[in-house]
Amino acid sequence: MADERDIANPNPIEGTASDMIDARLKELNDWRGETLARIRQLIREADHDVVEEVKWRKPSNPAGVPTWCHAGILCTGEVYKDKIKLTFAQGASLEDPAGLFNSSLDAGVRRAIDIGRGEHIDEAAFRTLIKAAVTRNTRKR
Repeated sequence: MADERDIANPNPIEGTASDMIDARLKELNDWRGETLARIRQLIREADHDVVEEVKWRKPSNPAGVPTWCHAGILCTGEVYKDKIKLTFAQGASLEDPAGLFNSSLDAGVRRAIDIGRGEHIDEAAFRTLIKAAVTRNTRKR
């Protein structure tokens, strides 16, 4: 019996999570792909031990959600028509002196950064936020 991915997409992207994220970035082929690719690079610069995963693959989203982990989820990169949403799983417990978080501010645990077309992120502050998320995740263990 075929699983749901096979029904939704007869040729699902296979391979490593990094391969699936590479394919998704190529598929986007617009500002969203460029933005998410740059975010991915910043995450890798901030944490050389980061693990890429693709979570929540389902018929309505066969590509899933790129997810970066280190001793737990650091952040996800969701793609919408008008924005890239970077959701930090434990964002409410992170210091954000640069004020990067601009979405999900009322959530109990998570926080997010929405990046629209033509918007840029403070790259140094973002790398610092990734490092803080890694520290938070590794300390809890």
